[in-house]
Amino acid sequence: MSYLSRRSLLYGLSGFAAASALNACSRSTGTVSSSGVIIGQADVEPIIDPKSLEKPNLTIGFVPVNDCAPFAIAYEKGLFRKYGLNVTLSREASWATSRDGIIFGRLDAAPVVSGAVTNARIGAEGARRAPLCAGMTIHRHGNALTMSREMWQAGLRPLHEYKGDLERFGRDFRRYFEGLPPERRVWAVVLSSSIYEYFVRYLAAAVGINPLTAFRIIIVPPPQMVVNMRIGSMQAYMVAEPWNTRAIAGNEGVGFTFAQGREIWRGHPDRVLAMQESFIDQNPKTYRSLIKAMIEACQYCSKPENREEVAKLITARSFTGAKPRTCAVPTVINPSDVNQLPACTTQFTGPGIIGNYNYGGFDGQNRVVQSAETTLFYDLPPDLATESGSHSTFLWQSQAIWLMTQAARWGQIPEFPKDAEAKARIAWRTDLYREIATEMGIQCPSSDYQVEAAERFIDRHPFDPSEPVRYLNGFEIRANAAQSIYMA
Repeated sequence: MSYLSRRSLLYGLSGFAAASALNACSRSTGTVSSSGVIIGQADVEPIIDPKSLEKPNLTIGFVPVNDCAPFAIAYEKGLFRKYGLNVTLSREASWATSRDGIIFGRLDAAPVVSGAVTNARIGAEGARRAPLCAGMTIHRHGNALTMSREMWQAGLRPLHEYKGDLERFGRDFRRYFEGLPPERRVWAVVLSSSIYEYFVRYLAAAVGINPLTAFRIIIVPPPQMVVNMRIGSMQAYMVAEPWNTRAIAGNEGVGFTFAQGREIWRGHPDRVLAMQESFIDQNPKTYRSLIKAMIEACQYCSKPENREEVAKLITARSFTGAKPRTCAVPTVINPSDVNQLPACTTQFTGPGIIGNYNYGGFDGQNRVVQSAETTLFYDLPPDLATESGSHSTFLWQSQAIWLMTQAARWGQIPEFPKDAEAKARIAWRTDLYREIATEMGIQCPSSDYQVEAAERFIDRHPFDPSEPVRYLNGFEIRANAAQSIYMA
């Protein structure tokens, strides 16, 4: 057996084992954490008869990062049951298996990285063509770029310490990478043709560095990021929490947080809930129940008074398993006592959800920043709520168009799609979301499009969805850009 096929088999078996273990857990009466804590599932009376749904039994995937919080809450608080659903949660090995599980029918729905749905529609490089749809945004922000200890020693610091001086950051960045042999110029992301890849390229281009030639981008599953940085497989990576914090807490000496994704594009969608178009067409009542359960779960995660509980809940082995090795907790607790868990249980998951975010570093300075914007599950800060009824789970189709501009910018498609608006309309089901939200008494923006103001982007380059081609042509660094030719 070849190395590649053997490795693929091992990855497949590990993913199957993880999914099987969680499926077994989801059929039990509660979630068992790595420290033996049992947190029971809420007993909620359904307000929708399961017999009235086309497909009440669903298998929903998730990846062991903080993004799983709304799914954990929907399961543990009985929100799936409330809307007539019997859900089995399947822990996925990577964002590729989460996406492909939907495409090949193993999963009914799952969160995917922003870009996965639109790129499946346009056939971007690295994306399987498939009629995927996004039903809602799971959350905004909640991710970050981690740089290695070597980059720190070379003089690089967290982005906010440059105080807007991108030219100085660019000099530090360029000097470091140009001093490396080509085989070590590596940056890792969780999925090709996704917002994480686009952010890495966008950041480099914003400081005058062509990411197509300056370094290579590789794909690494989230739980493997820290160990791969420790052994020197890459210089930096971008991933969702808690795997940025894990390079600082519990893995001292591995890396530091350079920037949160919200420092590149404030208000960006991080994860969307995806499913096949046929699932929506064949199971309209089931689909509505699923979206309602997940909206309520996101609302629960968003409330400040719940965030400590949410951060503790997802440390369970069934979810992220991101817990310190030693932590004195009672063997069994009741759900009502979850807030009595010691603070150490949220050492890894807490910063990304509660907002006490530590950028780390190797000079002994305190770089903890308090911000409720670290992850946005439902409520938005006033300056991001540009229209009446704005909230995080709403799908702005204009943001789907932005993702397509990046696929074109980096040569993953030959040109920007002429029917981009139509593709965004069928891929991001804002129409159905608005109907479902209205049934829940939730107001939504009246428009599907919004202009992304200049101050939201690191390079102060505004995005007007009515002029996507002009937007693209405004970038000097892009694939297939016109080349200047000089006489010798």
